[in-house]
Amino acid sequence: MFFVLSKTLGIILLPINFLIGIGVIGAVLLLTRFARLGRRLMVGSLLLLAICGFSPLGNVLISALEQRFPPWDASRGAPDGIIVLGGSIDADLSVAHGTPVVRTAADRVIAAAALARRYPNARLVFTGGSANLISNDAREADYAAEMFESLGIAKSRLTIERRSRNTVENAEFSKALVDPKPGERWLLVTSAYHMPRSVGLFRKAGFNVEAYPVDWRVGNVMSFATLAIDGLSRTDLGTREWIGLVAYHLAGKTDDLLPGPAAR
Repeated sequence: MFFVLSKTLGIILLPINFLIGIGVIGAVLLLTRFARLGRRLMVGSLLLLAICGFSPLGNVLISALEQRFPPWDASRGAPDGIIVLGGSIDADLSVAHGTPVVRTAADRVIAAAALARRYPNARLVFTGGSANLISNDAREADYAAEMFESLGIAKSRLTIERRSRNTVENAEFSKALVDPKPGERWLLVTSAYHMPRSVGLFRKAGFNVEAYPVDWRVGNVMSFATLAIDGLSRTDLGTREWIGLVAYHLAGKTDDLLPGPAAR
């Protein structure tokens, strides 16, 4: 049920979808005796879309998440394992074209490959199945080995987890797959904005990991977007992540609302 709600209600609440929906409702109301309310909804949705698209709102939402974890400190020595979360390979497009297709968050795979080369004795795990509400045969992990091989990592070094649909299952299934031993040090590679929620979920699953953030999206926090699509994209991304943090915490899937470097 949680997964279904995240793919329905969670998507509806994203700023672009929500505000366009309000605008459409306003347009429909223009044809009724509630025309005055309809005009207000249309004007309000347009103004809010402009704010989301051109203001630094999206930057602020994402920056607070990206700054939560510092860069990983390599001086502590080599890790025992590296876990890279899915989200970079588009499984549906990969199936359609018969080759790995990367649309976003390519840094996750690139950084994990660089770490694997740097630490040849560390285990390497890729976790990512399909996030589609209606399941199909497209699995992100099915194309991960080919991606890593193209980056110089032997397929034999890679452990694949292909069943997970979201970050909760990434954590639970990865722990069951690798069975981390006490004292082992595992790196978690994912986008910096996604790291707080991911670390919180891995901790809740009983898998202590060290954050290795990549794929930063914000530089100058207070910069204004010149293209509305950029600002809207960042606002949607930041809002989705904050909704996820709140929802997972209320559902008891994390111990902290905003997980940080030190567990509560």
